Amino acid sequence: MQSVRYKLTEFFLIFIILPVSFALDYPFVIKAFLAISGFGYVIFVLLKVEDNKFKMAPNLKWKSFWKHVFIKLLVIAFLTIGYMFLTAESELFHVLYKKPKLWVVILFAYAMFSVYPQELIYRTLYFQRYSSLFKSRTLFIFINAIVFSMAHIFYRNPLVIVMTFLGGILFALTYEKTKSTLLVSIEHAIYGWWLFTVGMGHMLGFPE
Repeated sequence: MQSVRYKLTEFFLIFIILPVSFALDYPFVIKAFLAISGFGYVIFVLLKVEDNKFKMAPNLKWKSFWKHVFIKLLVIAFLTIGYMFLTAESELFHVLYKKPKLWVVILFAYAMFSVYPQELIYRTLYFQRYSSLFKSRTLFIFINAIVFSMAHIFYRNPLVIVMTFLGGILFALTYEKTKSTLLVSIEHAIYGWWLFTVGMGHMLGFPE
């Protein structure tokens, strides 16, 4: 069992120092090396220290999951369509009807190479590794949303920070309820797909 001091240091490096450093100006090659090394360390910890098996959890409540995701997606769709209509009407759904092939490719690539790694770090690792460090579950969820939004600080966009903070709360609550990396990754992917589809992808680094 690793000490509390070790876990706190690890937490600080993974969730604070590394994301903040990506917002600084230094060579991309170094950033890529740090990101890949950090992710490799996370996988090592999950497999060898936390003893994860990376298999689908039994008895997942798919019906309840889809119901809640659909309701939340309706709210997100209403708010984002309204936002795009008021601020950038010409961009509304432009990728879908102007570049449908790119749209399909991005949906797949985003889910596999962005969403799933993020959920392994910010939900699976976070919940399994650091839960014992917090006495308050509310604070635990809140900090998860904070560090998740900090992972997007390199975009230097206040709206992105707010959106990812709110998304962090939703994803944390889903993982808290389901204990499933698969389900929270699906939810995360669906909301990200929608933002790309509605025309807000440029804020999150989607090629358009």
